[in-house]
Amino acid sequence: MTTTLDFWFDYSCPYAYLGSTQVEALAQRMGARLTLQPMLLGGVFKANGTPQNMMNQLSPAKARHNAFDMQRWAARFSVPLHMPPGHPMRTVEALRATLATGVDPAVMHGFFRAYWIQGWPISHPDTLQHVLTAAGHDAAAVLARIQEQDIKDDLRARTDRAIALGIFGAPSYVVDGERMYWGQDRMHFVEGAKWMPGVGTASQSRSGAADERTKTMAHTLDLYWDFSSPFAYLGSTQAEALAERTGAALRWQPMLLGGLFRSIGQADAPLSTWGEAKQRYTFADMSRWAEYWGVPFKFPTRFPMSTVKAMRVYLALPEERRRAYREKTFRAYWAEDRDIASDDVLRELIGEGADDVLARTQAPEIKQELIAATQRAVDAGVFGAPTWVVDGKELYWGQDRIALVEHALRR
Repeated sequence: MTTTLDFWFDYSCPYAYLGSTQVEALAQRMGARLTLQPMLLGGVFKANGTPQNMMNQLSPAKARHNAFDMQRWAARFSVPLHMPPGHPMRTVEALRATLATGVDPAVMHGFFRAYWIQGWPISHPDTLQHVLTAAGHDAAAVLARIQEQDIKDDLRARTDRAIALGIFGAPSYVVDGERMYWGQDRMHFVEGAKWMPGVGTASQSRSGAADERTKTMAHTLDLYWDFSSPFAYLGSTQAEALAERTGAALRWQPMLLGGLFRSIGQADAPLSTWGEAKQRYTFADMSRWAEYWGVPFKFPTRFPMSTVKAMRVYLALPEERRRAYREKTFRAYWAEDRDIASDDVLRELIGEGADDVLARTQAPEIKQELIAATQRAVDAGVFGAPTWVVDGKELYWGQDRIALVEHALRR
């Protein structure tokens, strides 16, 4: 049976632009029939209770990271990207014009270029006329069509369909009408192909990945983490292999994520503040990452979990015993659903001398060490876990940014 691939987008999203530059090649590799699906992202946001201008809702550190993140993906895809001064701009007329041309790919690419390369207001008549004419359409006829009710109804119906599919952002990929993936950084899941070391997409892996044996000049890689984060657990399972492949000096940087969140004014459990559709998707996405890397994962019945004592134990242990404890404790919480705030569970995870170690967690110097470690994370611009910092200056957030981290470590 022929696989179908629906690409849902709105011109106002930079990640949708990035995805649009790769989607046709993605569909070709999959042997899939591609359908381009315009939607009104504002309508999707409204249905999901998402702020219309999400960048204004971010902490300064996260906003800075996201701005860098867009440019890193643009560099990975070898495409230009410039944030227009008027962003976010109105896109309704451009979306309707796209529908009026039968969703011509040339029109889609033209509007994306106008917004994210030239910075033009794409609902302005001059921009509409330029893009439509350049794509070979009768601009006057198309502009007359966008005022007709059937075109308006079509955009509204597609937006409603996106919401019904569980879409909450752009770009979204829907395979065979049911499997939904969000973001240009999930194309490897869409394709069902793995990234090779140092490579961001399956297409790049086939076109010549960097030699895995090649070691670069020594870089440092700081990994900020807390047992409380499922994404930190997933990232932790790959950190040492990443360092080994690239020759980087890996430095584990513990922190108290709740303390960090309070310092930057963020909710203690950001996951609980998301809309229902995004929460559902994120739970499925965690399991996909675990399956992708072949590691056990089971979302715990106790969440969020207080990890203050578990993190103090880590600091109270001798350096040579920390790795084993860290791995066992991550697995106990995120694969075995155990209560890592319990002294009995911690005793088992610590092993020899557990009572002495637990007693040390109440020592002022251990408490202060965790406070200081968390402050170092704040000072480094960390706003979540896992956070990777290359050479003390380049910050990457999330287990899903390992490909970008590896690219930086191979420079």
